[in-house]
Amino acid sequence: METLLPLLAAVIGYLIGSLSFAVIVSRAMGLSDPRSYGSGNPGATNVLRSGNKVAAVLTLVFDALKGYLPVLAVNLWGARYGLGEGAAALVGLGAFLGHLWPVFFKFEGGKGVATAAGVIFGLNPLLGVATLATWGAVAWVSRYSSLAAIVAAALAPMYQLLIWEAGATALALIIMGLLLVWRHQANIQKLMAGTESKLGQKAAGAAPAPGTSKKHPHGTGPKPAGHSHHHPARKK
Repeated sequence: METLLPLLAAVIGYLIGSLSFAVIVSRAMGLSDPRSYGSGNPGATNVLRSGNKVAAVLTLVFDALKGYLPVLAVNLWGARYGLGEGAAALVGLGAFLGHLWPVFFKFEGGKGVATAAGVIFGLNPLLGVATLATWGAVAWVSRYSSLAAIVAAALAPMYQLLIWEAGATALALIIMGLLLVWRHQANIQKLMAGTESKLGQKAAGAAPAPGTSKKHPHGTGPKPAGHSHHHPARKK
């Protein structure tokens, strides 16, 4: 029973992590599937390339929460069931893996940056602040979200080991860090080639999803049924 509960909690974390909010939010707002344009990554940065900042912010927040809340739940209520730091780290890792390989979306997931950030804040809030500050500093200077994520992913385990201690949290951070860097292989190649997209750069193909109403070329509203493009000639 002692072994089953942490595994069950990890599975629940994985299922929560499998909610791909980039796709869910985009569908709800009538945008193209983020897997069909830009980097093809269902994450907040790629959703931002659609030009819809609200959708990008919502994706970022929900992707972070799905990593943070399961870990927080273990920290708040896990002790009465014998779940400690190891279980919290396992649940966080499960949520992160769910984002990378979501069972509800044909295992086509994102890179896991926002979800990893949520997990880190749940495991160690001070480490979360340090990691977020690292990401922000690199992103501000370089304008490359991918480079910021790679640097933050590499430094987070080092912060934990140097400032706090080795343990289940550090192990989970190392695994997440390695997976994050691995998922950014294509970005690393683009960075080296100088072809990586910068933050906020709109991607080709990031149009509204098929089936949404198209605006009339002569006005701001949708084209009414039966409307003709023949306009009366102007009087001279």
